[in-house]
Amino acid sequence: MEKSEEMDGNFFESLPEGFIANAMARTSPKDVCTLSLVCTLFKSAAGWDAVWEKFLPPDYQKIVAAADGCSKKEVYLRLCDYPVLIDAGNKSFWLHKLSGKKCYMLAARDLSIIWGDTPRYWRWISIPESRFAEVAELVSVCWLEVRGRIDTSLLSSDTRYAAYLVFKSAPHTYGFEYHPVEVSVGLIGAENQTESQIKTVFLEPEASERYRHSEYERSLPGRRRMGVFSRLRGLASRANATPPQIGPKRRQDGWLEIELGEFYNGKGQDGEVYMSMMEVKGGNWKGGIIIQGIEIRPKAS
Repeated sequence: MEKSEEMDGNFFESLPEGFIANAMARTSPKDVCTLSLVCTLFKSAAGWDAVWEKFLPPDYQKIVAAADGCSKKEVYLRLCDYPVLIDAGNKSFWLHKLSGKKCYMLAARDLSIIWGDTPRYWRWISIPESRFAEVAELVSVCWLEVRGRIDTSLLSSDTRYAAYLVFKSAPHTYGFEYHPVEVSVGLIGAENQTESQIKTVFLEPEASERYRHSEYERSLPGRRRMGVFSRLRGLASRANATPPQIGPKRRQDGWLEIELGEFYNGKGQDGEVYMSMMEVKGGNWKGGIIIQGIEIRPKAS
């Protein structure tokens, strides 16, 4: 057994370092980090610029300022850990650390917000915790409609993505306690147009918990329906959407996010991805949420 392990070690050590680096460049950043633990030769090859340059976008030198003097691995990690503002500050770009896939966030200013330029309904403010110069604060509306688009050519091909609304719930937020919103994601293109699937979600974390609790109680023998949540199921039914099941999750940066939907970006696929969040059927007034933008990143497997 020891002799076999020794032979395997000698075999790896006998391989040219450039050959190993070339093979690593055909894998993924996660695989390279794993392979670097095999032996000292693999660890050395894993640091080659030729390896990490394969994981960088072709125009990375335009995106990363002052990249001269840095190794390609350092540039890659910088793009993973520190999103870069592009498109006159209306988009944020970074790389998914494990896969090297492209990620974007569309700023609130890059979205289509109904009545977004009417101060009576929306307010544009600056807050230090946002990566963008401005965020959109909902003052009060009865018709809530937010839409975003991104060209599929900007994204990594052969990748399943998900889109997320990134927002905050201010202390004075109201109108979302018992009213879910409709969200959807779809593809527009000559050859790849797909119908978006509408689903309903809660923007208020406590609302989703209350709904789950009511569903659990309703499933118990002898329990009668809760009046408020019977209304919710009725709203979802009239909207021809799935019943509200989920609420937002807290991100590491302190913001909340809710998934709008997912899509597959195939090879050579030209078109646009459209994303939406709406609440236009309840008729109630609502306000208080602060929208930073819509994030598009690879869907976790």
